[in-house]
Amino acid sequence: MQGKTTRPGLYQCNACREPFTVTVGTLYERSKVPLYKWLAVTHLMMASKKGMSALQISRMIGLPYKTAWFLCHRIRESLRDTSLPPMGGANKVVEADETYIGGKAKNRAKRQPAPKQAVFSLIEREGHVRSFHIANVTATTLRPIIAKNVELASMLMTDESTVYPKIGAKFANHGTVNHSAGEYARLGGYIHINTAENFFSIVKRGIIGSYHHVSEAHLHRYMGEFDYRYNTRTVSDFERFSGSIPGIVGKRLTYRRIGEIGAN
Repeated sequence: MQGKTTRPGLYQCNACREPFTVTVGTLYERSKVPLYKWLAVTHLMMASKKGMSALQISRMIGLPYKTAWFLCHRIRESLRDTSLPPMGGANKVVEADETYIGGKAKNRAKRQPAPKQAVFSLIEREGHVRSFHIANVTATTLRPIIAKNVELASMLMTDESTVYPKIGAKFANHGTVNHSAGEYARLGGYIHINTAENFFSIVKRGIIGSYHHVSEAHLHRYMGEFDYRYNTRTVSDFERFSGSIPGIVGKRLTYRRIGEIGAN
């Protein structure tokens, strides 16, 4: 569309005759933040292995802290893909493990127990990871997640937790290691969950070193960010950034709704 009162990049739909831009139906729709700042924030998040805090981004890009925080959460939401097919398969190994995100009692006033949130991750060796913020670590909670995301022909690797034996019995093979007894690998290093443990180490270093604290309401989005960076670990920073852009379609998230979308 042309004219002195028409802003650049405005088009007219031939069907409904309404004006629109390329940002309609995307993460950037009706945003007053310039597009180049959206892209700059996305690149910083994709290029930092352990993440970058909204406060750091606000200083680097020149945005108010609340604006930077909002942009970061919208970008994290665009990285989450809940429609992926099951991982694993014949002759493939999937590791399952859980961890807890939160502070330590010794760092809290009056040594009160720290509120910790459970995170469960499935990771295919030499492949991708999927993480879930869960209410508790029980067979009732984990069984539907594993059943939906892992093919039964896979070989499942877990620790000695009592929640896994009945779940693992349905898979082609179920290997376990006894961490409480100091065992971290068996059968020449084939049976282990060290891949999952390594992923958790990246997550915790990112939270401790960059974010310091993540709320329960947004933990699933932070895990989506860590998952995406891990799953694109073999490509360059620019390729990781470029690959994240298609996720903006259909992922518009308003400020009011940013706290309403619960974890999977």
